[in-house]
Amino acid sequence: MAIVAKKIQDVKTASIGELKETFSVSEDFIFADYRGLTVAQITNLRKQLRLKDAQFRVVKNNFARIAFEQLSAPDVAQFLVGPTAVTISPRDANEVAKILFDFTRETPALKIKGGLVGKSVYDAARIEAFSRLPGRLELISMLMSVMNGPARNLAAALNDVNARLVRTVKAIADKKAGDGAQG
Repeated sequence: MAIVAKKIQDVKTASIGELKETFSVSEDFIFADYRGLTVAQITNLRKQLRLKDAQFRVVKNNFARIAFEQLSAPDVAQFLVGPTAVTISPRDANEVAKILFDFTRETPALKIKGGLVGKSVYDAARIEAFSRLPGRLELISMLMSVMNGPARNLAAALNDVNARLVRTVKAIADKKAGDGAQG
């Protein structure tokens, strides 16, 4: 019996190590209760998340809790109750949260429990609010638009000076041509 127990212990240790390695590539995690989802629905969700380089992984709560503790992450044990899937987002967790909440509108069986974003623990309501914020790329494009505005206005003003000068010279030339034709 002791030999079997030792092998089981090694398997558990290996599973925890694998989870720890998987969790170490990211700082952003969203926890969900997947009870009631069909295999097809989970496959569809995973496909959507893969487009954002995110993983949707069903975990054993105790193993995940130990892995997070070994990574010195904030306490997320409150989310590791019941059937749990962890969405691991190596970048732009905001976009991943949007995908999850859009999916919950279509498939109410998926229930978001909360998340760990950076070193902050969010409950389900805060994760939902986080999902409504503009994503990183949207914020960058907004910033670039604001930064380009003054340069665009300056270029338009400088072009307008040249255009006014050309119109003034043309008006003077037209007036002289008109005066010369009369005289």
